[in-house]
Amino acid sequence: MSAHAILRLTPRQAEDRLAALADLLVDAVEGGASVNFVQPMTRAKALAWWAPALASQARGERLILVAEQAGHVDGTVQLVLAPQENQPFRADLAKMLVHRRARRQGLGEALLRAAEAEARALGRVLLTLDTEAASAGERLYARLGWTKFGEIPGYALRADGSRREPAAFFYRELEL
Repeated sequence: MSAHAILRLTPRQAEDRLAALADLLVDAVEGGASVNFVQPMTRAKALAWWAPALASQARGERLILVAEQAGHVDGTVQLVLAPQENQPFRADLAKMLVHRRARRQGLGEALLRAAEAEARALGRVLLTLDTEAASAGERLYARLGWTKFGEIPGYALRADGSRREPAAFFYRELEL
């Protein structure tokens, strides 16, 4: 298991880690992760994506968690809180990223478990996510008890832009 510290960032802490978060997003996309971008992934694109995400966090619309070790941000995950009045119990898991230098150390599982714990603490007991079908992410979510409820063919381009890949959709019901 990973020796990383998992932290829920305050808006100030997230702002202080903006460069590291942008670098993490660049590494993920350049490493082939299907997280809404195609290569080449630039730091400018990453910073442009993170700016509104941090603003959303500051408004209380999302939580940002990071995994840190030896001064490096090696992973992150977000909980995007459902804004609908009739869904105060729901959140989406988003942008689960693990740096290539930190993979295969249990960091994805640690981030996922921490996000689930944060969701429970907020009374968010229904979580949803999407991931590239047949990916390491899909295997992780299935192994950790998430329920796959569908797949859409040709949903998004691969990070290298070579072809469209299917997306798998999952949910998890948490107990308080």
